[in-house]
Amino acid sequence: MSAAPPLALPDPPSPDSAFADVLEQAAAGGRKAERTRAAIRAAVCRLLDDGPPEHLKVADICRAAGIAHGTFYIYFKDIHAVIGTVLADFVPFVQAVMRAAGRSGGSAGLDRVRPATAAYVALFARNVGLMRCLTAGLEGFPEAREAFQRLNREWAQTVAEAARRDAAAAGRALPDRDELLRRAYALGGMVDQYLVALHVHRDPTLAALSGDDDTVINTLTLIWKRGMTP
Repeated sequence: MSAAPPLALPDPPSPDSAFADVLEQAAAGGRKAERTRAAIRAAVCRLLDDGPPEHLKVADICRAAGIAHGTFYIYFKDIHAVIGTVLADFVPFVQAVMRAAGRSGGSAGLDRVRPATAAYVALFARNVGLMRCLTAGLEGFPEAREAFQRLNREWAQTVAEAARRDAAAAGRALPDRDELLRRAYALGGMVDQYLVALHVHRDPTLAALSGDDDTVINTLTLIWKRGMTP
């Protein structure tokens, strides 16, 4: 099995991109081996949109990637290895998108929440299978799980510090940092479950209530801001 080249992410990364397309575009100018590896990983991304990881078969991946069955094993030991690689690459992409979106909101405390929330909603909608894997706990993929936990930790810290800056700017007493972190983790879990119900389980009642993306983003932003304001 050949070593994987580092993944070159677009700058700035777009939340409207399907990660499968990002993988293929990053390898487009590379050697045939790089393009083949990208095609395999992109096929996994797309197949995960149709079902959970345990439903994947090497034959399905090869068919979607347009490669011979034996070619798969030149690049990956098994399905578990390719899924782990895809998820480990996807988490930094999510993180890069969230950071770029947060910066677009300026430096005024919780004003960054709406663009970051909009980016997360778009990421979820464009990468349903991958996001389902991340929010499901990632049993069996420790590196990807640790990366996603790190992403959640950094986002909770970012939102907590933004709430403290808002309180300071308003002349209020600074709220307890640990309390804000607990709220951020709880709110993040709520957002994940909302988007799982909407995009993974396709709850018809929730879909009817959710309307368009702006409606969802406005609701989730309101929850974040009210939940983080002492």
